[in-house]
Amino acid sequence: MQLRILTLEREYGSGGAVIASELAGRLGWKLWDHALTEEIAKLARVSPAAAERHDERRDPLLYRLAKVFARGSNERSITVEDDVVFDAERMVDLLGRVIRSVADEGRCVIVGRGAAYLLRQRTDAFHVFVYAPRDVKIARIMTLGKSAAEAEDLVETVDKERAAFIQQYFGPSWPVRHLYHMFMNSAAGDEAVVESILQAMTIHEQYAQR
Repeated sequence: MQLRILTLEREYGSGGAVIASELAGRLGWKLWDHALTEEIAKLARVSPAAAERHDERRDPLLYRLAKVFARGSNERSITVEDDVVFDAERMVDLLGRVIRSVADEGRCVIVGRGAAYLLRQRTDAFHVFVYAPRDVKIARIMTLGKSAAEAEDLVETVDKERAAFIQQYFGPSWPVRHLYHMFMNSAAGDEAVVESILQAMTIHEQYAQR
């Protein structure tokens, strides 16, 4: 069995996106991170900005309540029609289609967005979760020009929203440990993490061929 897919889930600020990009380059595989939302925007015929607003995020509570009410009403509001409005549910539907299509093509590195769950039955996929201590995440975010207060707020809020998104649309809590072949602490340094993942993939392939 040869691995053709790598999914990389990440805590915000752990450097997962950079690590995924480096892995894609080393493997010679296509990176699917922001490219996923761009592809979904094309399919949905909306702007990339519109797709980005729903990327790993639930719809606002009031919108979700209105949609539930509308589904149970005889007079559905056009503002919540599934085939008219591009919302989180539409995003998730297209996300599943795109991720499965990308996986079928193979030789890809997919970042976040429930990919480990969506592809959990595939034997040619290797799933990694990258995390880091809180202070390491804050320091990394600050290198992007954020203040300490902004970085602390992002660390507290982004992953909570990602966890809520995963739980609402895929069912499990986040992260679901048994979905992943490997957990990596990026405090060890990006290069060490990349090398460890590549080695683990090689060992996994060798073990599977026994």
